[in-house]
Order: sequence, then structure tokens, then C-alpha cells
Amino acid sequence: MMNTPTPYPDVNAVLDVLLPGVQAILGEHFIGLYLYGSLAGGDFDEQSDVDFVVVMDDEISTTLFSASDAMHQHIATLDSWCATQLEGTYISQAALRRFDPAQAWYTNIDRGRGERLKMTRYHEGWVAQCHILRERGITLAGPAPHTLIDPVSPHDLRQAMVAILHGWATHILHDPAKLNGRGGQSYTALSLCRILYTLHHGAVVSKPVAARWAQATLEARWTPLIERAWIGRQNPNLPASAEDVNGTLDFIRYALECVQSIETSVKEA
Repeated sequence: MMNTPTPYPDVNAVLDVLLPGVQAILGEHFIGLYLYGSLAGGDFDEQSDVDFVVVMDDEISTTLFSASDAMHQHIATLDSWCATQLEGTYISQAALRRFDPAQAWYTNIDRGRGERLKMTRYHEGWVAQCHILRERGITLAGPAPHTLIDPVSPHDLRQAMVAILHGWATHILHDPAKLNGRGGQSYTALSLCRILYTLHHGAVVSKPVAARWAQATLEARWTPLIERAWIGRQNPNLPASAEDVNGTLDFIRYALECVQSIETSVKEA
């Protein structure tokens, strides 16, 4: 592994522990370790996840799962702000090739203190993550990611965004308490910008690019909400204002209306 896979020394120091740890545990089952998300997109900051994917030759065994979990617990104790920012997936080469809803259980760890390795069911939104990994992923070890993942079409990306809106976003409408914190509210508003961009363009861009596009393209009523969301993500532990909670709920409804309009146009075509 290169000593400087990213422009961030603190991130590189954690990765210098992660990579040899993963290789030692998985041994001959290890295929590759990759970064994606904001690190690959160029908009990483201290509020971002350190998104990674470990590719294996088969599903992870119970023994390897336990050893990997212990490794992540050790990494979380390192004296670094990003030691608890790791958020990643352990996945077989066959499962990574193309998203299959019938086989969507992967090993995952979320960022945050006290997080443990667990089995997680991925939904259609994983299609967009695979696209980012394939096209812009950073290789720490292993073959180039585009050799491991089939191309993702604009149609598939749009369908993934529709599924996210009908799933994740609709759940928030039924449980608005998820927006009470500034972190969750800002994340939701900025994610909606990315979703709407993909619906319009069939491509995936970073949160800053999507936010600027949304402010320049969507109705002016959303501009203040998006501006405050970008500022608010820097203070995720503060409470969100009632105005921004309600505004984000309205933004979700607007996005769902956009989907309905697109689906109607397709049916009429």
C-alpha cells in the first residue's frame, strides 16, 4: 500500500493499520481493499465517513468475522479523530459484481464509537455506491475496481434513487424524529439534493456539487434550507430547528412528487 493514498495524513495513518490487519486476517481469501464515497469524490472533511470496501473470494466465515470485529475494536481505540469514522463493507467478489436483491446481506461496520461488525441488508441504494466505487474508487490493494464490478447504467442509477425515496425517505416522513438532530437533518437535506440530481441526470455527484446544482436549478424556496444544511453538517450534535425539520419533510414530499411526475411521463410515453 502507498503511504499516502489520500491527501489526509490522519486518514492514511488509520488505513496503515486497517490494510495489513485485513490482509493478515483474511489471508488467501483477501482480494482487495478500496476507498469510495467522499474520499474518492474529492469533498472529504472531518464530518465525512471513511468509506471502504473489502473484497473476498467468498462469504466471510464466523471465525474471520470475529477476528475482523476485534480488529475494528482495536482501530477505534487509536488516538485519531478518524479512528471511529471507518464505515465499510466486507463482500464476496461474486456479490460485488452486480447488486442482487435476493442476496443482499453483507458484513458491515458503521462509523461511530462503540460500533461493531454486523450483518446488514443492503437495498437498491447500494447500486449507486457500486457505481462510485467502480468509476472513482481508490485502490489500496488488489485489482482495479472496474474489473470487479459491472457497469451501472443511468437507468439503474435512477431506479436506485426511486427505491431510496420510497424506502428511506418515506420512513422519515413517518418518523420525523430522525431529523431532530442537526446531523440527521443536514444529511437528509443534502442527500435529497444528490438524489434529485441523479434523477435528472442519471449520474452521481458529490454533496457540494449536488447542493450547488439544486440551488441553481430547483425552486428558490429550497435555497435557504440547503444553505443551512451545509452549515449545519459542521455541527451535527446540535438540535435542528423546527423550521428546518419541517422544511426537510417538505423537501422529501417534493422529491416524491418529482418521482411521481417522472413515472407518469414514462407510462405516457
